[in-house]
Amino acid sequence: MVNELKIEAKKENFEKVLAFVDEALEKAGVPYEVQLSVEMAIEEIYLNIVYYAYAQKDGDAIILTDINEKDKILTLTFIDEGPEYNPLLKEDPDTTMDIMDRPIGGLGILMVKKMMDDVAYCRENGENHLTIKKGW
Repeated sequence: MVNELKIEAKKENFEKVLAFVDEALEKAGVPYEVQLSVEMAIEEIYLNIVYYAYAQKDGDAIILTDINEKDKILTLTFIDEGPEYNPLLKEDPDTTMDIMDRPIGGLGILMVKKMMDDVAYCRENGENHLTIKKGW
C-alpha cells in the first residue's frame, strides 16, 4: 500500500518527513538497523531537495512510501519540481583522496547508493523522481 506525504520543502519540516516514514516502518516491523539506514538516506535526499531543488523558489516535496511486507522490501520515492538533476550521473567522489584535496560534494549520494539496495532516478512530467529500495 502506497502512502503519500506532500509537504513544503523546508528544513524545519524534516522531522515531519522522518515521522511519516518511521510510522510506516514501525507498523511493518522493519528492523531498527534498517530503519536507521533509511533515516540517513532520507536526510540526505530530503535536504538536497530543500537546498538545491528549491534554492531559488519555494516548493513542495512529495514522499511516497510503499512497503511490501510479504517480500520485505521498502520503496521510497522523493518527488520535487526543481530543475532537472540526476544525482546518479555525478561521478562518485574519490574517497581515497585526502579530504583537503577532494572536491566538495557527492559523498551524500554515494552513501545513499551504498546503504540502499537500489537507487533510481527519472524525470517525469517536469518532476524529479528519486526512488530508493531497501530490503530486510
